[in-house]
Amino acid sequence: MDIEKLKATVIGEVDVLRSELVDLSLRIHQNPEVAFEEVKASAWLAEYLEQKGFDVERGICQLPTAFRATYGSGKPLIALLAEYDALPDIGHACGHNIIGTSSVGAATAARKAVDAVGGSVVVVGTPAEEAYGGKVFLAERGAFQNVDAAMIVHPHVVDRASTRALALIRLEVEFYGKAVHASSDPQRGVNALEAMIQAYNGINSLRQHIPERARIHGIITHGGEAANIVPAYTAGEFLVRAESEAELNELKERVLNCFKAASLATGARLEHRWFSYYAPLKPNAALAELFSKNLERLGRTVLPPMRRGLGSSDVGNVSVLVPTIHPAVAIAPRDITPHTPGFAEAAASEAGHRGLVDGAKAMAMTVVDLIAQPEAMQKVNEEFVSENPAGQGGRSAV
Repeated sequence: MDIEKLKATVIGEVDVLRSELVDLSLRIHQNPEVAFEEVKASAWLAEYLEQKGFDVERGICQLPTAFRATYGSGKPLIALLAEYDALPDIGHACGHNIIGTSSVGAATAARKAVDAVGGSVVVVGTPAEEAYGGKVFLAERGAFQNVDAAMIVHPHVVDRASTRALALIRLEVEFYGKAVHASSDPQRGVNALEAMIQAYNGINSLRQHIPERARIHGIITHGGEAANIVPAYTAGEFLVRAESEAELNELKERVLNCFKAASLATGARLEHRWFSYYAPLKPNAALAELFSKNLERLGRTVLPPMRRGLGSSDVGNVSVLVPTIHPAVAIAPRDITPHTPGFAEAAASEAGHRGLVDGAKAMAMTVVDLIAQPEAMQKVNEEFVSENPAGQGGRSAV
């Protein structure tokens, strides 16, 4: 099999699809939908793949806006992950319109390779990355059970074939006090807002004594009803991040102690809920090397792999099950960071379109490497198995 000829074929296919992919990306960008409300985006992506000959299953794993679209029937089975949720108020400021569309474009182009040499490609539509972690539920419910490798390309300000991410867990907290008139009867009240403020200040003090790469941040979502009423109810949402699961487990207890202490000090009753655990992302070096060479082929300068995680992603929950990479493709200057209005603009710009197309091409070529070169797939799997012993996410050889 002429690998180079097959790669040229999938590159050409992405070029043929370019206008369709850009239109699809812009449509999602112009209709931002937040976590688990991505009704339009998931439908548009699934419909596009269905029109291209994919076998589409909607609402998989009890998630209405998740889907699975498969082409081919043999092994290996390569998953391309699609994200399409937006952020509240600032829309696609993380470029998920590009992520979802680039995976769809790569899979559609990869049909040529599947037809030529066998194997399968599947697009897994994964909702709610920004809030609740659709991949957390998908991973727990078996969506990646037969997958041999997974990829997803994230728009960013640099080109990088291998990124890392911190472990993360979310904490919802509520304080319940007693409402009274704040001027005439304050001695009768229990101030839930004071409890929340004390806990917030406790976390600020804790930050000085946590590991360098750990993170704690959050917001107060409800602070009271009126200035002349002692607040009887307050609520907040916080994120706790660390480099490892063990470090996260220790840190989350220290964070919770800040809220327990505030409850004792004020008399306000505390209720809390931990949810949406994102595992630390474990990139597969062998898979990243394949992707890096393919991205460089497109004229991009690829930076070395990240040594430490910065943000967090539910892709980490996939990476402990199958060999996974989460590379970055530049769409904006370095002074424009994700989760800002400027990055939302970049996600709909010509540079954003180039990132979409190059990401799709690089992933499609990497699919070619994996399905047309058994030794490449074997190397990827051997690395994964060596780093994930049986009983800890490891799998038997492909």
